[in-house]
Amino acid sequence: MNRCGVFDSGIGGVSVAKEILKAKIFDEIIYYGDTARVPYGNKNESTIIRYSLEAAEFLKNFDIDFLVVACNSASSVAIDELKKELSIPVIGVIEAGVEAIKQEDKNKNILLIGTRRTISSQKYQTLLKNEGFNNIISIPTPLFVPLVEEGIVEGEIVDRVFELYFSEIEKEKIDIVILGCTHYPFLEKSFKKHFPNAKLIHSGQAIVSLINKRFDIPTKKNCKIKFFASDNIEEFRIKAKEWIK
Repeated sequence: MNRCGVFDSGIGGVSVAKEILKAKIFDEIIYYGDTARVPYGNKNESTIIRYSLEAAEFLKNFDIDFLVVACNSASSVAIDELKKELSIPVIGVIEAGVEAIKQEDKNKNILLIGTRRTISSQKYQTLLKNEGFNNIISIPTPLFVPLVEEGIVEGEIVDRVFELYFSEIEKEKIDIVILGCTHYPFLEKSFKKHFPNAKLIHSGQAIVSLINKRFDIPTKKNCKIKFFASDNIEEFRIKAKEWIK
């Protein structure tokens, strides 16, 4: 069986798992949400690395053939350690997100948003600059994570948070918004409302594109998914199955 492990700090990575499921690249997806310790974005680097290695250790119990790190905070600091520990391919969402815009005009205005850890790591910014992009605005937007975890993705509260973070930005001049946290695609309608002219870079779609580009994996007739979490597992499974739809 061709099996892919996917992990995130919480439910946000379901946005990535959903795209992999739709693409039918694998026979089975094993998803692990570290709900007991969400979010990772406010943790220090050594803690995130430890949590990531523990998540990978859990997923190894299912004989996975591939690991997708569906957490930008973990992708920003733990990818190298995960590759050392595992003998299977490991792909993170930061690498995939940058790959997704490599062919874009280098003069476009890019808005990069994510957790404090993702933004402060400078991983996205460095990779983007290496590709020739220089017009980059980077803003940590941690409040979006608990909103999504609570299922609040539209409405007055969300609009106020958008104004809190982006009131000083000329929104109509933003060409690309990199959703540097896998929770953020669940806010897609709100992002399109506030940034109507921007192309949204979605981690899940970027991951699927990168896997198809780098690996020769035949499309499957069917793909199934199993959900696991470190806390409130039944509540998590109910919410994840709703989001996967």
